[in-house]
Amino acid sequence: MALIESIVARAKANKQRIVLPESMEERTLTAADKCLADDIADIILIGNQEEIFALAGKLGLKHIDKATIIDPATSEKTEEYAQLLFQLRQKKGMTIEKAREQVLDPLYFGCLIIKSGDADGQISGALSTTGDTLRPALQIIKCAPGITCVSGAMLLITQTPQYGEEGVLVMGDVAVTPMPDAGQLAQIAVCTAQTAKSVAGFADPRVAMLSFSTKGSAKHEVVDKVVEATRLAKELDPSLKIDGELQADAALVPSVGQKKAPGSEIAGKANVLVAPCLEVGNIAYKLVQRLGNADAIGPILQGIARPVNDLSRGCSVDDIYKMVAITACQAMDAARN
Repeated sequence: MALIESIVARAKANKQRIVLPESMEERTLTAADKCLADDIADIILIGNQEEIFALAGKLGLKHIDKATIIDPATSEKTEEYAQLLFQLRQKKGMTIEKAREQVLDPLYFGCLIIKSGDADGQISGALSTTGDTLRPALQIIKCAPGITCVSGAMLLITQTPQYGEEGVLVMGDVAVTPMPDAGQLAQIAVCTAQTAKSVAGFADPRVAMLSFSTKGSAKHEVVDKVVEATRLAKELDPSLKIDGELQADAALVPSVGQKKAPGSEIAGKANVLVAPCLEVGNIAYKLVQRLGNADAIGPILQGIARPVNDLSRGCSVDDIYKMVAITACQAMDAARN
């Protein structure tokens, strides 16, 4: 799989510090061992060193001693991080006593490591819910400048090289915001294009804002939202190559694009697809995955100032390994910006 190999190679070339707070989860620890063996990231595990080493021994893992292991119960940084959490959340009613208690939660501790500049990204979700993963990220790391809406992108590696970028497409939002308004949809478009650059390695993201209408072929308030979102996205990022509203065939198929949207620089050439709502995005990617035998990688969370990614609780060791490399690529991009 050329795309994944490319992502891993970029991660190896510029190693990032990635926190895995669910250190006593067997798949997570096994994936950490593989990442350390392949030298794709500097891994930070949150937990008790003796317990982590005992589990690694039970699993036959050979490289966990290369990880940085931090125990919130004994770390010399715990009080510093508690003070930081108190400062960040005191206007929301946080007390120093509550901060000292909450900092012991590995998901909070990991985000505080990142906020302090001591790590570059975090991955959880093999044990935790999406809400538990996102809550500390939004409270501590917060959204990227100019962004108020977190979303999730999916890499779709299809068997149709005539579409997208040699068969690869990036689609958002597939995971987080159920019914975005025009402003949020514009942010999703900008963030998904950025993911296409930083993770998929697209040199030239071309964004199609999807709808059931192409260039006024249908009239409805949901079409109006997509048209307005397209306008707002251009204001957010004037360099963005984007067009909408476009039906999916007009976005992907050159002959259809020329017929339905003549003169569009995106129609028939899109490699980034933005769904009008989460319902559409989630259904669409699963249909492509199951009926089109595409590989779907993600969701990749976007819009957070530093990358924090969420795993499915049914994830495999390989899924976690890939997400470490993806998070590393996002972290490189975040550092540049």
